[in-house]
Amino acid sequence: MRARIEDVAATAGVSMKTVSRVFNHEPNVREKTRLRVEAAAQALNYRPNPSARSLAGNRSYLISLVYDDPFAGSAYVMEIIVGMLQACESTHYSAMLRPLEYSSAEHVVSVEDSVAQYRPDGLILLPPFADDIKLLQRLDELGVRYATISAKAKDARVGTILDERKAAAEMIAHAVSLGHRRIAHITGPMAHSGRAWRLAGYRDGLRRAGIDYDETLVVDGGFSFEDGIAGARQLLDLKLPPSAIFAANDDSACGVMHEAFERGLSIPQDLSVFGFDDTPTSRQVWPSLTTVRQPCRDMGRIAAEQLIASIRDPSAGQLVPVPYELQIRQSTGPVPTGTPAKRR
Repeated sequence: MRARIEDVAATAGVSMKTVSRVFNHEPNVREKTRLRVEAAAQALNYRPNPSARSLAGNRSYLISLVYDDPFAGSAYVMEIIVGMLQACESTHYSAMLRPLEYSSAEHVVSVEDSVAQYRPDGLILLPPFADDIKLLQRLDELGVRYATISAKAKDARVGTILDERKAAAEMIAHAVSLGHRRIAHITGPMAHSGRAWRLAGYRDGLRRAGIDYDETLVVDGGFSFEDGIAGARQLLDLKLPPSAIFAANDDSACGVMHEAFERGLSIPQDLSVFGFDDTPTSRQVWPSLTTVRQPCRDMGRIAAEQLIASIRDPSAGQLVPVPYELQIRQSTGPVPTGTPAKRR
């Protein structure tokens, strides 16, 4: 027969309430007691009943990741999901993925409907949802706990954040150190906070190097492979094309590389390409992509851990800064000498 919570309590010599507190990771349980309960549960092969657990604690033990549907298949989102699942596994929570259309005028209502239908204990919000003031205010009104990832709002409270502006500036400094002066940028999507931070960092890097900002070298883009192709076409068709292109993310950077190869250009001999995120793709393409390592998996894990901590204790949960690191690879090299390579 399946072991019951009563069996674990009897074996450990504690109350059923104490067993419940141990498995719910609640504070104020002595370490010796916790170890005794865990040993008893392991000996009896006890597994908590999710339904009974939810009823007893008036919780769903479910957290939901809310992200913009167009980015559902991106490597960035997938890495966030893996990290979130790691945190859920270690805390006995379940995870739900909720891709929604941010471009819809009803996106706040969509999130509200999702909360009402599935009743998660909390939400993890990716940009642009993480930066939507109306959405955040509505969640506060409803008493729904949430964590944000890479939010640009100064009053973000729980989740993770990375200094994308500083990272982008350092990437431009690296390009300058290779001799590049005509450095272009393909931006991220308008609604995404990464666009603003990375564009600001690009401009910071140019200013510190004494290079004037040239608006013709900045094109609107997005986070897809196709966005990179479109941006590269616009930039490489300039009368004097750039010698280096900094794309807002790795997928877009791969699109730049594709378009360069279509034109018969060599990377990095004719064109240096920079990305952002350090997704698996950046290491799988050839030449491998110079990029900013954003620890997406760690960010998903930490955001989930901080959210669950705040669910258990309203005074807990923090906004945790995470480090970045430049990954210098084969897609970048010294500025070409002589005239720019021929364009098709």
